[in-house]
Amino acid sequence: MTEAAKNQRQLTGKVVSDKMDKTVTVLVERQMVHPTMGKVVRRSKKYHAHNEGNDAKAGDIVVIEECRPISKTKAWKVARLVERSRGE
Repeated sequence: MTEAAKNQRQLTGKVVSDKMDKTVTVLVERQMVHPTMGKVVRRSKKYHAHNEGNDAKAGDIVVIEECRPISKTKAWKVARLVERSRGE
């Protein structure tokens, strides 16, 4: 492995959509301190991630990692499945 491959960014989030083929939409939430209020606020962002085997389903918690651009909006891939949804 090269040095660049070891330092890929990884994010943990929840799969909110799996309707596309080999692609999932992952919602990543983070908490930050507001610069003027000083209050802790929640920020969220959605990423399209490559899901080769279509194994991640809506509601699952996954870890995504950066990769080369696969399409116009896809530059992340699903690294591993952390937790399955309960199917409710």
